[in-house]
Amino acid sequence: MKKILFVCHGNICRSPMAEFIAKDYINTHNLKNAYKIGSMATSSEEVGNDLYPLAKQKLKQKNIPFGPHEAKRFSKSDYNDWDYILVMDKSNLFDILKIVDDKQSKISLLNPKRDISDPWYTRDFETAYNEIYEAVLAIFAKLEK
Repeated sequence: MKKILFVCHGNICRSPMAEFIAKDYINTHNLKNAYKIGSMATSSEEVGNDLYPLAKQKLKQKNIPFGPHEAKRFSKSDYNDWDYILVMDKSNLFDILKIVDDKQSKISLLNPKRDISDPWYTRDFETAYNEIYEAVLAIFAKLEK
């Protein structure tokens, strides 16, 4: 089983959207037993909070099922639980590398070509969703080769 963790700053917008998009992908492609999917934050600001309402709204619009969510912060002890740790932007990468030394090269940008825009600041959940969706599909295309 491959274990994929998505990470953003607060774990209420981008990383849980990626988590639910990925879970929908594995469910619709009958890959449930092949992957474990999760999401976390690099900060503790939103710990315990649910998925941001506008992120929920966007997932509903795109027919991506989601369930209850509680924001969690990534800690050093989480590192060994995941095979791939995919962060949304360079700032998340910098922050996570302050938490853990990536000796096994598990941590990378979800989209190595560009940062995933943060809808918390831009208020553009459509763009963020599209960027995340494309990047998640690219990850599965690479892993399923």
